[in-house]
Amino acid sequence: MIETPRLVLRPWRDTDRAPFHELNSDPRVMEFFPSIPMREQSDALIDRCQEHFERHGFTFFAAELRESGELAGFIDLAHTPFEAHFTPCVEIGWRLGFTYWNRGLATEGARAALNFGFEQLRLREIVALTVPANLRSRRVMEKLGMTIDPAGAFDHPRVPEGHPLRRHVLYRIQSPLL
Repeated sequence: MIETPRLVLRPWRDTDRAPFHELNSDPRVMEFFPSIPMREQSDALIDRCQEHFERHGFTFFAAELRESGELAGFIDLAHTPFEAHFTPCVEIGWRLGFTYWNRGLATEGARAALNFGFEQLRLREIVALTVPANLRSRRVMEKLGMTIDPAGAFDHPRVPEGHPLRRHVLYRIQSPLL
């Protein structure tokens, strides 16, 4: 678990499945993804996160509000699950329900995840990726001190050819402990 003043980043629970699917069903949340997942796909993402945690000791953890215990989404680190010119690597990611936007929660949780990655996991570098138009996520990346890799743009191999969201930008941050 990783705790911040307002969040607890923790392993997933079965009780997270319904609210996570609800979050994933919101077109505003999924604006920069190729499709809105069905319940089975949303549950499968939780399953993959749990498997990643069992294998590596970290994952995209459930992000819970400390004050209320509500599931806000996910934030944390995971190995990038596809091959690209910058893999293998560990990426930082977040997805929060619309209700939780514009509160600084993504930045707060992601900053804690970066610290965990560098201090506990001893990672040398962490990456983040998104579509160029996702300015909200890009602002979070920049607030975290990540910088865009000008040569890092790539076509996401899990997005169909010709899809307008296939092209992605790559951000990087090096460990300050090096």
